[in-house]
Amino acid sequence: MRRHEIVRWTWTSSVAMTLVTVIGVLSFTWPFFVDSQAALAGDHSMPWLFPALIALIGAVLLAELSRGGMDAKVVATLGVLAAMGGALRVLSAGTAGLEPMFFLVVLGGRVLGRTAGFLLGALAIITGAFLTGGVGPWTPFQMVATGWVGLGAALLPRVPERAERWMLAAYGLLSGLLYGVVMNLWFWPFLGTSAPAGAGFDAGDGLTTQLAHYAVFYGLTSLGWDLPRGVLTAVLVLVAARPVLAALRRAVRRASFSPTVRTTGDRSAYEERHEPGLQ
Repeated sequence: MRRHEIVRWTWTSSVAMTLVTVIGVLSFTWPFFVDSQAALAGDHSMPWLFPALIALIGAVLLAELSRGGMDAKVVATLGVLAAMGGALRVLSAGTAGLEPMFFLVVLGGRVLGRTAGFLLGALAIITGAFLTGGVGPWTPFQMVATGWVGLGAALLPRVPERAERWMLAAYGLLSGLLYGVVMNLWFWPFLGTSAPAGAGFDAGDGLTTQLAHYAVFYGLTSLGWDLPRGVLTAVLVLVAARPVLAALRRAVRRASFSPTVRTTGDRSAYEERHEPGLQ
């Protein structure tokens, strides 16, 4: 089924998103595939990841701008929503895992589409980091993980309005938990003896043992923070999804992001003109 997105999905988008995903997956999961302590001797902040990610995001923006796929209205929309996401992150500061920013990323990604959804998540994180002075080695990992949250919301299937609200709430709960599962990987291998007993990383262990140790580590240290994040996102979606989705779709429609459709009187043309935000 055809999708309506403010940044059209093209082969350049496919290449850039594939590279970001591959780099992100390798950056998070390398501890499960190394078999030597020497791998821990390097700089675990991965200083190359941040410029690589910025370069890929910049490549997407430049490619879309050069071919006319992204105009000032798209840039303004992403900028406003990213600023709102950054402000929400400042307000909560992640206290007790409560981060209302994810509510905006889920609903924004749902309406704006795959490329814009990923960019919204990544830009909201970097905006919040600059506002709080919280830029650090964790920032590029957060940008990738939050970008995946926005991208995932855009990839969810098209369903009726009432079912969509519940589907997005369930996705908000699940993505809140998975965000923590993924994010802990960037520092877990370097905890050494400070990790809880039976929950540390040892490059000499097999994959099954490492996964078991990480599961214990996650349950002991992170689940209590991630569950409130997921529950808050789900509750905010259930409470406010209808007006927020309507407002975002109305803004997208009035800005004429969707393709121009001739008035032919058939149902498909009506949907193209009046429901451009539906996936």
